[in-house]
Amino acid sequence: MIEELLDNNMNWASARVRADPKYFQRLAAQQSPEHLWIGCSDSRVPANEIVGLDPGELFVHRNVANLAPPRDVNFLSVLQYSVEILKVRHIIVCGHYGCGGVRAAIDNQRRGLIDHWLQPIADMAHRHKAHLRAITDFDTRVNVVCEHNVRTQVEYLGRNPFVVDAWRKGQSLAIHGWIYSIRDGLLRNLDLSIAHPKQVDALSERPWFPND
Repeated sequence: MIEELLDNNMNWASARVRADPKYFQRLAAQQSPEHLWIGCSDSRVPANEIVGLDPGELFVHRNVANLAPPRDVNFLSVLQYSVEILKVRHIIVCGHYGCGGVRAAIDNQRRGLIDHWLQPIADMAHRHKAHLRAITDFDTRVNVVCEHNVRTQVEYLGRNPFVVDAWRKGQSLAIHGWIYSIRDGLLRNLDLSIAHPKQVDALSERPWFPND
């Protein structure tokens, strides 16, 4: 299997050069992406491919359940570098329906260390447990939590000091919440875009569920 992967790489690189002889020369130059993608580690959600961008055009951070945790050094390093050094103009938080991490956060099963990583999702679901319990189909409930998890991460980002400082300096920076369906390959805009601290407050005040 390992040799097959290396052979695949050779074929891929050769095909790229045949199609565009200067492809890797351009790629070796300093990257200047305008987008930071915060997505799930799920291998069925290849960030560059589903938005039709080449390597170097999208700065990517992936973790289980597409979290933007305010105390995770790995995530914060990516965020600071992309905002302060690369000067990205858009941050996209992209979840996906049927996320295994979200499912694990709300199915009351114990799995070990991953439970601690997923605790923010479990806490969010607990705050809205009355609404969620009314959704009797568990797969549908998971998908609703997937959407609301994206909203939570957008709010976290909107209050992150790196983002707040960028806005104070007048830097053009917007945050967007999307979700991807593995069943049809399509992205859906969840109408969670913010580009100013006041919009963060407005999003926080928006009802999570009807009749809230």
